[in-house]
Amino acid sequence: MSGAGERADGEGGESGEELRWLDEQEKAAWTGLISLVLLLPGKLESPLRQEHDLTLFEYLVLSHLSEAPKRTLRMGELAFLASGSLSRLSNVIKRCEGRGWVVRTPDPADGRYTLAELTGTGFDIVRLAAPTHLRAVRRTVLDSLNAADQKALVRIAQKLSIVPDDFG
Repeated sequence: MSGAGERADGEGGESGEELRWLDEQEKAAWTGLISLVLLLPGKLESPLRQEHDLTLFEYLVLSHLSEAPKRTLRMGELAFLASGSLSRLSNVIKRCEGRGWVVRTPDPADGRYTLAELTGTGFDIVRLAAPTHLRAVRRTVLDSLNAADQKALVRIAQKLSIVPDDFG
Protein backbone atom coordinates (compact mmCIF):
# COMPACT_ATOMS: atom_id res chain seq x y z
CA MET A 1 0.00 0.00 0.00
CA SER A 2 1.19 3.51 -0.76
CA GLY A 3 -0.94 5.24 1.83
CA ALA A 4 -2.42 4.68 5.25
CA GLY A 5 -5.98 3.51 5.40
CA GLU A 6 -6.31 2.47 1.77
CA ARG A 7 -9.74 0.98 1.26
CA ALA A 8 -9.87 -2.48 -0.19
CA ASP A 9 -12.16 -1.27 -2.97
CA GLY A 10 -9.74 1.54 -3.94
CA GLU A 11 -12.43 4.19 -3.69
CA GLY A 12 -11.56 7.61 -2.40
CA GLY A 13 -14.30 7.97 0.14
CA GLU A 14 -16.44 11.08 0.53
CA SER A 15 -15.41 13.00 -2.60
CA GLY A 16 -16.35 10.11 -4.87
CA GLU A 17 -13.13 10.30 -6.82
CA GLU A 18 -10.64 7.48 -6.70
CA LEU A 19 -7.55 8.15 -4.61
CA ARG A 20 -4.19 8.08 -6.34
CA TRP A 21 -1.85 6.51 -3.82
CA LEU A 22 1.76 7.61 -3.81
CA ASP A 23 4.16 5.64 -5.94
CA GLU A 24 7.68 5.00 -4.62
CA GLN A 25 9.18 8.17 -6.14
CA GLU A 26 6.33 10.34 -4.87
CA LYS A 27 6.58 8.75 -1.42
CA ALA A 28 10.34 9.38 -1.31
CA ALA A 29 9.83 13.02 -2.39
CA TRP A 30 7.07 13.57 0.16
CA THR A 31 8.99 11.90 2.98
CA GLY A 32 12.07 13.99 2.20
CA LEU A 33 10.09 17.21 2.10
CA ILE A 34 8.14 16.60 5.29
CA SER A 35 11.35 15.64 7.09
CA LEU A 36 12.88 18.96 6.03
CA VAL A 37 9.79 20.91 7.02
CA LEU A 38 9.63 19.33 10.46
CA LEU A 39 13.31 18.95 11.36
CA LEU A 40 15.12 21.85 9.70
CA PRO A 41 13.58 24.68 11.75
CA GLY A 42 14.76 23.08 14.99
CA LYS A 43 18.30 22.69 13.68
CA LEU A 44 18.34 26.37 12.68
CA GLU A 45 16.68 27.55 15.89
CA SER A 46 18.82 25.67 18.39
CA PRO A 47 21.96 27.85 18.06
CA LEU A 48 19.85 31.02 18.15
CA ARG A 49 18.17 29.90 21.37
CA GLN A 50 21.42 28.80 22.99
CA GLU A 51 23.47 31.86 22.11
CA HIS A 52 20.88 34.67 21.92
CA ASP A 53 17.63 33.43 23.54
CA LEU A 54 15.83 33.92 20.21
CA THR A 55 13.42 31.67 18.36
CA LEU A 56 13.96 31.25 14.63
CA PHE A 57 10.74 33.15 13.95
CA GLU A 58 11.83 36.04 16.19
CA TYR A 59 15.14 36.18 14.37
CA LEU A 60 13.44 36.18 10.96
CA VAL A 61 11.09 38.98 12.04
CA LEU A 62 13.93 41.13 13.38
CA SER A 63 16.12 40.35 10.38
CA HIS A 64 13.47 41.39 7.86
CA LEU A 65 12.89 44.60 9.78
CA SER A 66 16.63 45.29 9.81
CA GLU A 67 16.74 45.08 6.01
CA ALA A 68 13.61 47.20 5.38
CA PRO A 69 13.72 50.90 4.50
CA LYS A 70 13.76 52.85 7.77
CA ARG A 71 13.72 49.43 9.48
CA THR A 72 9.92 49.56 9.23
CA LEU A 73 7.31 47.29 7.63
CA ARG A 74 3.56 46.86 7.70
CA MET A 75 2.62 43.93 9.90
CA GLY A 76 0.98 42.02 7.03
CA GLU A 77 4.05 42.31 4.86
CA LEU A 78 6.29 41.31 7.75
CA ALA A 79 4.14 38.24 8.46
CA PHE A 80 4.46 37.19 4.84
CA LEU A 81 8.21 37.75 4.72
CA ALA A 82 8.75 35.81 7.96
CA SER A 83 6.44 33.01 6.76
CA GLY A 84 3.97 33.34 9.60
CA SER A 85 0.40 34.34 10.30
CA LEU A 86 -0.60 37.80 11.49
CA SER A 87 -1.71 36.39 14.84
CA ARG A 88 1.63 34.63 15.39
CA LEU A 89 3.48 37.78 14.36
CA SER A 90 1.40 39.92 16.73
CA ASN A 91 2.37 37.69 19.64
CA VAL A 92 6.06 37.83 18.72
CA ILE A 93 5.99 41.60 18.17
CA LYS A 94 4.37 42.03 21.59
CA ARG A 95 7.27 40.08 23.19
CA CYS A 96 9.79 42.07 21.15
CA GLU A 97 8.16 45.34 22.24
CA GLY A 98 8.49 44.21 25.85
CA ARG A 99 12.21 43.70 25.28
CA GLY A 100 12.56 47.12 23.64
CA TRP A 101 13.43 45.69 20.22
CA VAL A 102 10.38 46.85 18.23
CA VAL A 103 7.73 49.57 18.39
CA ARG A 104 4.33 49.50 16.72
CA THR A 105 2.61 52.56 15.33
CA PRO A 106 -0.38 53.23 13.07
CA ASP A 107 0.63 53.66 9.43
CA PRO A 108 0.40 57.42 8.74
CA ALA A 109 -0.36 56.70 5.08
CA ASP A 110 -3.33 54.47 5.99
CA GLY A 111 -4.44 54.14 9.60
CA ARG A 112 -6.01 50.75 8.93
CA TYR A 113 -2.51 49.28 8.96
CA THR A 114 0.04 48.93 11.73
CA LEU A 115 3.75 49.43 11.25
CA ALA A 116 6.47 47.55 13.08
CA GLU A 117 9.75 49.43 13.49
CA LEU A 118 13.02 47.94 14.68
CA THR A 119 14.66 49.96 17.46
CA GLY A 120 18.40 50.50 17.85
CA THR A 121 18.44 47.81 20.55
CA GLY A 122 16.62 45.43 18.23
CA PHE A 123 19.12 46.14 15.47
CA ASP A 124 21.96 45.35 17.87
CA ILE A 125 20.33 41.98 18.65
CA VAL A 126 20.07 41.13 14.95
CA ARG A 127 23.67 42.16 14.37
CA LEU A 128 24.83 39.87 17.20
CA ALA A 129 22.64 36.93 16.14
CA ALA A 130 23.24 37.11 12.38
CA PRO A 131 26.62 35.31 12.40
CA THR A 132 25.13 32.49 14.51
CA HIS A 133 22.25 32.11 12.08
CA LEU A 134 24.51 32.29 9.04
CA ARG A 135 26.78 29.55 10.41
CA ALA A 136 23.75 27.31 11.06
CA VAL A 137 22.33 27.94 7.57
CA ARG A 138 25.65 27.15 5.92
CA ARG A 139 26.37 24.08 8.06
CA THR A 140 22.85 22.65 7.93
CA VAL A 141 21.80 23.52 4.36
CA LEU A 142 24.04 25.35 1.94
CA ASP A 143 27.40 23.63 2.44
CA SER A 144 25.83 20.29 1.44
CA LEU A 145 24.42 21.66 -1.83
CA ASN A 146 26.21 22.55 -5.03
CA ALA A 147 25.07 25.46 -7.22
CA ALA A 148 22.72 23.22 -9.24
CA ASP A 149 21.14 21.88 -6.03
CA GLN A 150 20.66 25.43 -4.73
CA LYS A 151 18.98 26.50 -7.99
CA ALA A 152 16.73 23.43 -7.85
CA LEU A 153 15.80 24.26 -4.26
CA VAL A 154 14.87 27.81 -5.28
CA ARG A 155 12.78 26.50 -8.19
CA ILE A 156 10.99 23.97 -5.99
CA ALA A 157 10.34 26.51 -3.24
CA GLN A 158 8.82 28.90 -5.79
CA LYS A 159 6.57 26.16 -7.18
CA LEU A 160 5.41 25.22 -3.69
CA SER A 161 5.06 28.80 -2.46
CA ILE A 162 2.34 29.07 0.15
CA VAL A 163 0.84 32.43 1.09
CA PRO A 164 -0.66 32.62 4.60
CA ASP A 165 -4.48 32.80 4.57
CA ASP A 166 -4.50 36.11 6.43
CA PHE A 167 -1.94 37.84 4.22
CA GLY A 168 -3.30 40.86 2.51
